[in-house]
Amino acid sequence: MRGLIVLGGLLLVAAGLTWQFGWRPPAAWNPWSTLDVRQPPNLLTRYKLSRLRDDPTLCRQALQTSGLRYRAQADSPASADCPLHNVWRIEQGQARLSSSFLASCPLAVAYALFEVHGLQPAAQRVFGQPVAQVDHLGSFACRNVYNRKQGRLSQHATANALDISGFRLQDGQRIVLARDWQGEGQKAVFLRAVRQAACESFSSVLGPDYNAAHHNHFHLDMGRWQVCR
Repeated sequence: MRGLIVLGGLLLVAAGLTWQFGWRPPAAWNPWSTLDVRQPPNLLTRYKLSRLRDDPTLCRQALQTSGLRYRAQADSPASADCPLHNVWRIEQGQARLSSSFLASCPLAVAYALFEVHGLQPAAQRVFGQPVAQVDHLGSFACRNVYNRKQGRLSQHATANALDISGFRLQDGQRIVLARDWQGEGQKAVFLRAVRQAACESFSSVLGPDYNAAHHNHFHLDMGRWQVCR
């Protein structure tokens, strides 16, 4: 035990000296640097995403690396049933969207990470072509979980969740969760790869294997719980 304490002390001294003499970790491994969507996710990505929630300036810096087309939205009154703060309208990524959607900053940047490092690479591996459109069921909805009259608010109530229902490939093929999740064909393989990739960017990923309520979409959110189902 004493040896570990001494070793820990020596490491802290070494770290302090290297910092004092000007050494800095690469931006991707510096917890205080802006998250760069162009860089693959790593162990610090979730922490960097969490820093975006209440910092619109840092958020904008991260979004500028994303390739997304976006617009800032005015904060809603604090008296609103579901007040929104630091929310952006996402209009397009590498793929067009079936419609624009509102997103908290962490959700917007996580979506960009997912598309760049998960979705499009999966499409290229399985189909040899990119996804041209992402079909979704919406993001913001001022409601409780499962639309219950009582209970906790859904992540959708703060624009912190997005429900994706399918994809369209460059050649026009449609991939629909409600129809293509089951089976062993290319589309099913692709959807499972997408679900796994989403778990690298979002906090919670719920799909058809989770329950009947998610039979036709992936629920992606940036809440506090880590779930990949």
